[in-house]
Amino acid sequence: MLFRTPRTSVRFRMPVLLALVLLFGASCSGKSGQIGAIDKPNPKLPTTTIRVGNISLEVEIASTEEQRNRGMMFRKSLEEGKGMLFVFESDQKMAFWMKNTSIPLSLAYLGSDGTIFQIIDLAPFSEDPQLSQRSVRYAVEVPQGWFAKVGIGTGDRFDIPKFR
Repeated sequence: MLFRTPRTSVRFRMPVLLALVLLFGASCSGKSGQIGAIDKPNPKLPTTTIRVGNISLEVEIASTEEQRNRGMMFRKSLEEGKGMLFVFESDQKMAFWMKNTSIPLSLAYLGSDGTIFQIIDLAPFSEDPQLSQRSVRYAVEVPQGWFAKVGIGTGDRFDIPKFR
């Protein structure tokens, strides 16, 4: 905060004000200060297998904010039986979109016990947020239609390992 005193001159205040404006602008910039801008796909993430009954799904684990923000962006394909598990620290309402994502996906919102609360088909490149109807702990993205093909639906429960 600047305090005005009789000795403060315009010549002194202008550089200070300019410096504050530039500092504020840099802190508000979408690209300034980001580690690893979102302009390329996630590197290969750690994987695990999650199951509903005898149906297995190999998933990459997106557990950091940067990994979750990037998700499936810029990927060219996703094999059947594979997907991405988004892990959050606490239950909360979520919203996913398909910015920079060309692969048609299905998204399942899961509770902390792995129960599927909601399944949504996502349109490539859509920037319309797809909201969870309730607080969830996990989200799973798979090739569009995979859940229906293998007979998984709302109310089914994935066995998910404990994450720290």
